[in-house]
Amino acid sequence: MTTLTAPLQSAGYAAGPLRTGVALAVTVAVFYTFCTLAWLAAPGPFLGFTNNLFHGIDFRPLLKPAPFSWGGFIEALLVMSVWAFLAGTFFALVHRGLAR
Repeated sequence: MTTLTAPLQSAGYAAGPLRTGVALAVTVAVFYTFCTLAWLAAPGPFLGFTNNLFHGIDFRPLLKPAPFSWGGFIEALLVMSVWAFLAGTFFALVHRGLAR
């Protein structure tokens, strides 16, 4: 057991759901960052992959020439992380409720 988990375990009822929410939020933030780096490194192949991922929907008409925006990246990262935290916490609460 690490020193980080001991205080969380003694925090009581909310620790498990909050820990799950934080884990999902961090995971989403890391993978969103990887996704952004892939887009910056190779936008053409990345767009082709995205088109294939969505069963051939062509996203090229949605593209407009614009420089990369760190502000936009940070905003999306924060919104997605908060959403993931809320979803992860809710999931853990539902999971705990169903386990009873």
